[in-house]
Amino acid sequence: MMSVHSRQIQAQTQQQVQTLSPQQILVVKLLELPTVELEDRIHAELLENPALEEGKEENSTTDDFNEENADHEASNEENSYDELNDYLTEDDIPDYKLQANNHSKGATAEEIPFSDVTSFYETLQNQLSELELSAHERDITTYLIGSLDDDGFLRKPLDAIGDELAIYGGLETTPKELDEALSRIQDFDPAGIGARSLQECLLIQIKRKKEEEPHNLLLLTEQQILELCYEEFTRKHWDKIIRKLNLDEETFQTAITEITHLNPRPGAALGETIGRNLQQIIPDFIVETFDDGSISVALNNRNVPELRMSRSFTEMIEEHTKNRANQSKESKEAMMFLKQKIDAAHGFIEAIKQRQNTLMVTMEAIIDLQRPFFTEGDEALIRPMILKDVAERTGLDISTISRVSNSKYVQTNYGIYPLKFFFNEGFITEEGEEMSAREIKTTLQTCIDNENKKKPFTDDELADILKEKGYPIARRTIAKYRQQLGIPVARLRK
Repeated sequence: MMSVHSRQIQAQTQQQVQTLSPQQILVVKLLELPTVELEDRIHAELLENPALEEGKEENSTTDDFNEENADHEASNEENSYDELNDYLTEDDIPDYKLQANNHSKGATAEEIPFSDVTSFYETLQNQLSELELSAHERDITTYLIGSLDDDGFLRKPLDAIGDELAIYGGLETTPKELDEALSRIQDFDPAGIGARSLQECLLIQIKRKKEEEPHNLLLLTEQQILELCYEEFTRKHWDKIIRKLNLDEETFQTAITEITHLNPRPGAALGETIGRNLQQIIPDFIVETFDDGSISVALNNRNVPELRMSRSFTEMIEEHTKNRANQSKESKEAMMFLKQKIDAAHGFIEAIKQRQNTLMVTMEAIIDLQRPFFTEGDEALIRPMILKDVAERTGLDISTISRVSNSKYVQTNYGIYPLKFFFNEGFITEEGEEMSAREIKTTLQTCIDNENKKKPFTDDELADILKEKGYPIARRTIAKYRQQLGIPVARLRK
């Protein structure tokens, strides 16, 4: 049994636990948001906090804000009225520009094309609207469309969907009605939508082609391969298929080539991004490289509103402050409400500013570390770079760099890239030369692309080839990189 003395010692034990203030938590959350989600977050804050409003004033500066509120941060609750006075000046409260001083010298304002991308769901709904259906049939078909996954497949069994319709939608259906609804969807474009498996997806596409080319005998061969030899097809047991269907080598190879050109993910054909819930990629940064080798970087704040403190709120605070000697309990409560909203607005504006500064510092460090790529646009010039490298250059924490690089994109002269693209492992050769894993992967991909498909290279052979090219890496490393590239083993590449 534990003694009283031991319990007392245990009770007195202290642990140092690092906790984040509400303001720090807000900064972290905003830092993780990409541009599109930041816009939504700001609009939500504008609706929630009446002390915050959208707009700017020409003669206002953020420096005025920091100077006026230095005393506010140091004061305590006993001086609440003085704190509120610190927000006020003879010229009223200044506005706080969120888009000023957030780009490099020489950067030019550039319009980013935001094309309207019709969603997965809307595309199918538009096709459904062209059909003459009863309200009951339309409701069932609409629910099935909503049950498709991002690839355009229906993964749920129809009987399960029937139960969902009855439980959640109060809609009674029969198996026949569900089958008919699914058949309607499978008639939509692109071919393969609404399939319940990859096999059915490919067969739908072939049958659609047969309707357009009824005399094409090769399509019949493709259909037989998928219907009668699907397991052998997935395992690439070509000899078994040839024997089973009694095909000649040329016909078989032509059929296989045509099948591999079919779309295994028809949902991806319904927009620039896969899936009905994903938005078009909007870059968070705009990096421009000029002919003289100079590089500019700016945040893409095209749709991010500028924020300022509400004038009506400041007027109410000023009025309460003038009459504070004769304030009732209700007036004091109103004063505290105004104060809380002003504090929240101030904190939100400062968090946005800190987010933008952190993003800019991080992006500038990435450009410095990967300048050859931003100058030339050659992916082979991407240098080895990890989170620690950027953290050391910026003086920021590694976790902060990780949050910045996650879900952020940069528009360059050579295309739009995720920030994660610029982070990669390094490899040191026997001569002490440092090269990036991406460079090795690019060389590996090229070797496999150019191999004899009838006799593809094994991992050991690839290791020998790369060693001759100056990349002395082990076979297991070859296997790891090959898997990361989504390349199957030699036997499956025949």
